[in-house]
Amino acid sequence: MGANVILQAQMDELGLKQEELARQMNTALQAITGRPGEVSARTVRNLLNGSTRRPIGRTCIALEEVFGCPVTDLGFSLPKTAAHAEDSMHRRTLLLAATTTAATAAVPARRARLGQPDADRFHQDYADLLREDAQLGGARRIENRAVELAARIQSSLADGSASDRVQRQAYRLASDVTCLAAFGAIDARSPRRARTHLDQALTLAGLSRDPEAMYRVWNHLMLASSQRENHAEAAAAAEVLKRSTVSRRDPLYASLGHMRHANALARLHQPAESLRALARAEDAFARARTRQPAAWITFYSRPEFDALSSYVWTALGDHERAESCLHRTLASIPDDMARNKALYTAHLSLAQARQGEVELASATGRRAQGMLLPTSGSLRTTNTLAVTRKVIAATGTRAPEAVSWIEESR
Repeated sequence: MGANVILQAQMDELGLKQEELARQMNTALQAITGRPGEVSARTVRNLLNGSTRRPIGRTCIALEEVFGCPVTDLGFSLPKTAAHAEDSMHRRTLLLAATTTAATAAVPARRARLGQPDADRFHQDYADLLREDAQLGGARRIENRAVELAARIQSSLADGSASDRVQRQAYRLASDVTCLAAFGAIDARSPRRARTHLDQALTLAGLSRDPEAMYRVWNHLMLASSQRENHAEAAAAAEVLKRSTVSRRDPLYASLGHMRHANALARLHQPAESLRALARAEDAFARARTRQPAAWITFYSRPEFDALSSYVWTALGDHERAESCLHRTLASIPDDMARNKALYTAHLSLAQARQGEVELASATGRRAQGMLLPTSGSLRTTNTLAVTRKVIAATGTRAPEAVSWIEESR
């Protein structure tokens, strides 16, 4: 029995102390199960000192939610039992996706033909989920509901009675809904779970024969690859976006493809190529038509363009320019995008901290933390704040604003 140095390294990377990890694990359990978690600092100590080598049940679920990876990647062994009796909710999403075909086969034959009114009702359910996700972000229940909606849409197609038009529309919607589930996993920093959703979405997009559906899947694949630090794969996915039919047709989609490429290239330490891609993204964005875009890409407005640009500048080490972009974003982002507003405020705090403005960064970090709704599962935001705390603490500052925020937020 020895100390779990892998878990300790992961905690250090995120700036997590034992009490903070326990708190985040309890928050994850509350979001997943609806019941408060009972993880204590002592539980975390046992995980770190090697007393617990095979975390099971709720502890296993919470660890995988917080770090976004299997417990085996955190230095633990799998439980001896094959079933993980208490992991049924943790695996619910995957099981729903994997058993869609079987569930579809069990649905009795429909007497009524699937028609446009049915497709419209499914689309309304999807629109409701989009709005809720924009507020919360990363909430497991939204991810699960998206998987369930996709399964219902596919079940409705089981008897093959729908017209070709309605069938293609339904497959497109099922793909979009599954992409929403994938983005929920990405926001919760669970890229492997997102990849499982996206494999399913890619099949559905192919069945829809809709190039825009394919574009959306590749967009999310790029994000999942980037979150796994596979920036070469992310750059390749961005190339697919740039060369797609929909990008050739609509500058808005071309702009997003170039922006994704710029981010990946910056992380591959190719600054000249990254800046060229960013310039192309700006040019295409300026040429984008004013027609109403699909619901999922309405996020890519001018505030979002500036926010994504800030990521490029951050990766290139120009934190002053990144801060400028984020100020423009926060000055104009709609209030109903609460999740993104908190995320970009957290990134503003980090940009300020990296310029040595510790008191200002602390005030901004406190503001970002206050924006997060209690049921939010956006680990992208909380992890960004954890990195900010680590940067501030490394300065050795004794500024009251900084010290108090670090203690409060932990």
